[in-house]
Amino acid sequence: MIENFLRPPQGLAEVLADALRAFGVFSVVLAAVFFDLTDAGVLAFVLPGVFAPRFLGTRAGADITLAVTLLIAAWSNVWGLYESVPGWDLAVHFVCTGVLAAALCLLLGRIQVVPEPRSGQVATTLGIVLTTTFGLALSAVWEMVEWFGFVYVAEGINVNYTDTIADMAAGGLGALCAGLFLTFFGRFDRDRRAPKSAGRGIRLD
Repeated sequence: MIENFLRPPQGLAEVLADALRAFGVFSVVLAAVFFDLTDAGVLAFVLPGVFAPRFLGTRAGADITLAVTLLIAAWSNVWGLYESVPGWDLAVHFVCTGVLAAALCLLLGRIQVVPEPRSGQVATTLGIVLTTTFGLALSAVWEMVEWFGFVYVAEGINVNYTDTIADMAAGGLGALCAGLFLTFFGRFDRDRRAPKSAGRGIRLD
Protein backbone atom coordinates (compact mmCIF):
# COMPACT_ATOMS: atom_id res chain seq x y z
CA MET A 1 0.00 0.00 0.00
CA ILE A 2 2.84 2.41 0.79
CA GLU A 3 4.36 1.68 -2.62
CA ASN A 4 1.05 2.55 -4.28
CA PHE A 5 0.75 5.77 -2.31
CA LEU A 6 4.31 6.91 -3.10
CA ARG A 7 4.21 5.93 -6.77
CA PRO A 8 4.21 9.05 -9.02
CA PRO A 9 0.99 9.54 -10.98
CA GLN A 10 1.06 8.19 -14.51
CA GLY A 11 -1.13 9.92 -17.04
CA LEU A 12 -3.55 12.83 -16.88
CA ALA A 13 -6.28 10.85 -15.11
CA GLU A 14 -4.03 9.94 -12.16
CA VAL A 15 -2.80 13.53 -11.93
CA LEU A 16 -6.43 14.67 -11.77
CA ALA A 17 -7.19 12.10 -9.05
CA ASP A 18 -4.27 13.39 -6.96
CA ALA A 19 -5.39 16.98 -7.56
CA LEU A 20 -8.81 16.07 -6.17
CA ARG A 21 -7.13 14.67 -3.06
CA ALA A 22 -5.19 17.90 -2.62
CA PHE A 23 -8.41 19.84 -3.06
CA GLY A 24 -10.03 17.66 -0.39
CA VAL A 25 -7.36 18.60 2.14
CA PHE A 26 -7.56 22.27 1.13
CA SER A 27 -11.35 22.10 1.50
CA VAL A 28 -11.04 21.27 5.18
CA VAL A 29 -8.85 24.32 5.77
CA LEU A 30 -11.10 26.51 3.64
CA ALA A 31 -14.21 25.45 5.53
CA ALA A 32 -12.54 25.98 8.91
CA VAL A 33 -11.51 29.53 7.96
CA PHE A 34 -14.55 30.78 6.04
CA PHE A 35 -17.39 28.64 7.38
CA ASP A 36 -17.36 26.79 10.72
CA LEU A 37 -15.76 23.82 12.41
CA THR A 38 -18.78 21.59 11.82
CA ASP A 39 -18.43 22.09 8.07
CA ALA A 40 -14.71 21.44 8.30
CA GLY A 41 -15.47 18.25 10.21
CA VAL A 42 -17.86 17.06 7.50
CA LEU A 43 -15.20 17.60 4.84
CA ALA A 44 -12.56 15.88 6.97
CA PHE A 45 -14.94 12.94 7.42
CA VAL A 46 -14.78 12.09 3.70
CA LEU A 47 -10.99 12.35 3.39
CA PRO A 48 -10.33 8.65 4.20
CA GLY A 49 -12.56 7.71 1.28
CA VAL A 50 -10.78 10.19 -0.98
CA PHE A 51 -7.32 8.90 -0.05
CA ALA A 52 -8.08 5.17 0.16
CA PRO A 53 -7.90 4.57 -3.63
CA ARG A 54 -4.33 5.94 -3.70
CA PHE A 55 -3.21 3.38 -1.13
CA LEU A 56 -5.11 0.56 -2.83
CA GLY A 57 -3.84 1.26 -6.35
CA THR A 58 -7.34 1.80 -7.69
CA ARG A 59 -7.85 2.52 -11.37
CA ALA A 60 -7.88 6.23 -12.11
CA GLY A 61 -11.46 6.27 -13.41
CA ALA A 62 -12.88 4.75 -10.24
CA ASP A 63 -10.56 6.91 -8.14
CA ILE A 64 -11.87 10.11 -9.72
CA THR A 65 -15.49 8.99 -9.52
CA LEU A 66 -15.23 8.23 -5.81
CA ALA A 67 -13.40 11.47 -4.99
CA VAL A 68 -15.79 13.68 -6.95
CA THR A 69 -18.83 11.97 -5.43
CA LEU A 70 -17.61 12.31 -1.84
CA LEU A 71 -16.47 15.91 -2.26
CA ILE A 72 -19.78 16.95 -3.83
CA ALA A 73 -21.66 15.25 -1.00
CA ALA A 74 -19.56 17.05 1.63
CA TRP A 75 -19.61 20.47 -0.02
CA SER A 76 -23.37 20.18 -0.53
CA ASN A 77 -23.65 20.24 3.25
CA VAL A 78 -21.43 23.33 3.51
CA TRP A 79 -23.40 25.19 0.85
CA GLY A 80 -26.74 24.14 2.31
CA LEU A 81 -27.88 22.45 -0.90
CA TYR A 82 -29.66 19.68 0.97
CA GLU A 83 -32.08 22.21 2.41
CA SER A 84 -32.28 24.69 -0.46
CA VAL A 85 -32.53 22.40 -3.52
CA PRO A 86 -35.57 20.09 -3.62
CA GLY A 87 -34.61 16.47 -4.15
CA TRP A 88 -30.87 17.11 -3.86
CA ASP A 89 -30.60 15.11 -0.65
CA LEU A 90 -32.15 12.01 -2.22
CA ALA A 91 -30.09 12.40 -5.40
CA VAL A 92 -26.83 12.53 -3.45
CA HIS A 93 -27.83 9.55 -1.32
CA PHE A 94 -28.66 7.62 -4.49
CA VAL A 95 -25.39 8.36 -6.27
CA CYS A 96 -23.02 8.43 -3.30
CA THR A 97 -24.30 5.23 -1.73
CA GLY A 98 -24.21 3.46 -5.09
CA VAL A 99 -20.60 4.47 -5.72
CA LEU A 100 -19.49 3.54 -2.21
CA ALA A 101 -21.32 0.21 -2.27
CA ALA A 102 -19.74 -0.68 -5.62
CA ALA A 103 -16.28 0.26 -4.37
CA LEU A 104 -16.77 -1.80 -1.20
CA CYS A 105 -18.04 -4.80 -3.15
CA LEU A 106 -15.05 -4.70 -5.51
CA LEU A 107 -12.60 -4.17 -2.68
CA LEU A 108 -13.89 -7.14 -0.70
CA GLY A 109 -13.94 -9.19 -3.88
CA ARG A 110 -10.31 -8.39 -4.62
CA ILE A 111 -9.18 -9.47 -1.16
CA GLN A 112 -11.42 -12.55 -1.49
CA VAL A 113 -13.72 -11.78 1.39
CA VAL A 114 -16.68 -12.12 -0.98
CA PRO A 115 -16.85 -13.40 -4.58
CA GLU A 116 -16.34 -10.79 -7.28
CA PRO A 117 -19.35 -10.03 -9.48
CA ARG A 118 -19.09 -11.98 -12.78
CA SER A 119 -16.28 -14.07 -11.29
CA GLY A 120 -17.89 -17.32 -12.36
CA GLN A 121 -17.79 -18.55 -8.76
CA VAL A 122 -21.42 -17.74 -8.09
CA ALA A 123 -24.54 -16.68 -9.89
CA THR A 124 -24.46 -13.10 -11.10
CA THR A 125 -27.42 -12.31 -8.88
CA LEU A 126 -25.20 -12.61 -5.81
CA GLY A 127 -23.13 -9.65 -6.97
CA ILE A 128 -26.29 -7.57 -7.20
CA VAL A 129 -27.50 -8.77 -3.80
CA LEU A 130 -24.15 -8.07 -2.15
CA THR A 131 -23.83 -4.55 -3.57
CA THR A 132 -27.41 -3.71 -2.59
CA THR A 133 -26.86 -5.09 0.90
CA PHE A 134 -23.67 -3.07 1.30
CA GLY A 135 -25.54 0.03 0.18
CA LEU A 136 -28.32 -0.48 2.71
CA ALA A 137 -25.74 -1.10 5.44
CA LEU A 138 -23.81 2.05 4.52
CA SER A 139 -27.07 4.03 4.49
CA ALA A 140 -27.88 2.78 7.99
CA VAL A 141 -24.42 3.72 9.26
CA TRP A 142 -24.72 7.19 7.73
CA GLU A 143 -28.09 7.76 9.41
CA MET A 144 -26.50 6.76 12.73
CA VAL A 145 -23.74 9.30 12.10
CA GLU A 146 -26.36 11.97 11.41
CA TRP A 147 -28.17 11.05 14.63
CA PHE A 148 -24.91 11.26 16.58
CA GLY A 149 -24.20 14.66 15.06
CA PHE A 150 -27.70 15.87 15.93
CA VAL A 151 -27.43 14.72 19.54
CA TYR A 152 -23.83 15.66 20.31
CA VAL A 153 -22.68 18.22 17.72
CA ALA A 154 -25.33 20.43 16.16
CA GLU A 155 -29.10 20.38 16.58
CA GLY A 156 -29.50 21.89 13.12
CA ILE A 157 -28.86 18.52 11.47
CA ASN A 158 -32.08 17.28 9.93
CA VAL A 159 -33.00 14.02 11.65
CA ASN A 160 -36.54 12.68 11.45
CA TYR A 161 -38.22 9.40 10.62
CA THR A 162 -39.41 10.31 7.13
CA ASP A 163 -36.04 11.75 6.12
CA THR A 164 -34.18 8.70 7.46
CA ILE A 165 -36.34 6.16 5.63
CA ALA A 166 -36.29 8.16 2.39
CA ASP A 167 -32.50 8.50 2.51
CA MET A 168 -32.04 4.78 3.13
CA ALA A 169 -34.46 3.89 0.33
CA ALA A 170 -32.61 6.18 -2.11
CA GLY A 171 -29.27 4.73 -1.03
CA GLY A 172 -30.51 1.17 -1.41
CA LEU A 173 -31.86 1.90 -4.88
CA GLY A 174 -28.58 3.51 -5.87
CA ALA A 175 -26.68 0.47 -4.65
CA LEU A 176 -29.02 -1.82 -6.59
CA CYS A 177 -28.33 0.13 -9.78
CA ALA A 178 -24.60 0.03 -9.05
CA GLY A 179 -24.79 -3.73 -8.54
CA LEU A 180 -26.54 -4.16 -11.89
CA PHE A 181 -23.90 -2.04 -13.59
CA LEU A 182 -21.02 -3.95 -12.02
CA THR A 183 -22.49 -7.33 -12.80
CA PHE A 184 -23.34 -6.73 -16.44
CA PHE A 185 -20.99 -3.97 -17.58
CA GLY A 186 -18.11 -3.72 -15.11
CA ARG A 187 -14.55 -4.87 -15.81
CA PHE A 188 -12.65 -6.43 -12.96
CA ASP A 189 -9.38 -7.52 -14.55
CA ARG A 190 -6.16 -6.00 -13.30
CA ASP A 191 -4.53 -3.40 -15.50
CA ARG A 192 -1.75 -5.35 -17.23
CA ARG A 193 0.01 -2.12 -18.12
CA ALA A 194 0.40 -1.15 -14.47
CA PRO A 195 4.00 -1.00 -13.21
CA LYS A 196 5.27 -3.78 -10.98
CA SER A 197 5.42 -1.44 -7.99
CA ALA A 198 1.63 -1.12 -8.19
CA GLY A 199 1.02 -4.76 -9.04
CA ARG A 200 -0.26 -5.56 -5.61
CA GLY A 201 -2.79 -2.81 -5.75
CA ILE A 202 -6.50 -3.33 -6.08
CA ARG A 203 -7.56 -2.34 -9.58
CA LEU A 204 -11.13 -1.13 -9.55
CA ASP A 205 -12.99 0.26 -12.55
